[in-house]
Amino acid sequence: MKMTFIYRQAMVNDEAKSSDVFSVFPRFLDTPGLIEQDFRLLFGEATANKFLEKWPTTFKAKVIKESHGLVSTTELLDLMRNAESAAEVENGWDSDMSAILLLLHLLPPSAQGRKRPGKMSAYQAVDQLIRFQKVGTSVQQHLDNITQSSQPYLLAQGSTQSSIHSYFIVVDKHALPCKATGSVGAFDEVFKAHYVFGTSYSSSLSSFFTFVQTTIYNIDMGGNKGDS
Repeated sequence: MKMTFIYRQAMVNDEAKSSDVFSVFPRFLDTPGLIEQDFRLLFGEATANKFLEKWPTTFKAKVIKESHGLVSTTELLDLMRNAESAAEVENGWDSDMSAILLLLHLLPPSAQGRKRPGKMSAYQAVDQLIRFQKVGTSVQQHLDNITQSSQPYLLAQGSTQSSIHSYFIVVDKHALPCKATGSVGAFDEVFKAHYVFGTSYSSSLSSFFTFVQTTIYNIDMGGNKGDS
């Protein structure tokens, strides 16, 4: 896979060929860690490690603190409570994923560039980032139910939202197994998937991902994946 990296990058950045990447390189579908490998070849070790290093130590606490200034809704209060919880969460996402979703509320979708009138709420935009599936449910069934193409998102499979057994990155009606078993690592992988597969950001997550890109990974706007 390392030897074919340059060929693969040319392929994913060519609109006519990008959809063939999983038939030409089917190992993405059953070998966790290949997204990480390609991202490291693109940006190097230091950039690849930034989110895992900076989120727990710096950004998580800042995001939680900033979210106290938002207009409270039931969803937001639940996220704040879970994000601040040191113990296991009973209902909703675990502490780290809750804090990541708080960041999405701090950087909500903008109406700019959307074809439909009105803007999507941050609560609605969560679905563009992560979806939950009860363990024992078929991943293939989830893929079969996709009616329109969307940008990469996480499919979290577990007994409850706070007890996830495995994560997948869903892209082009394929489910790629995440190497990470925790929510921070899984988010790190879905961000990186945009670069590895030459995919633009979902328009509703553009502000959110651009912040993560420039402020946490320190990838400049020249590498911006733009809106879909």
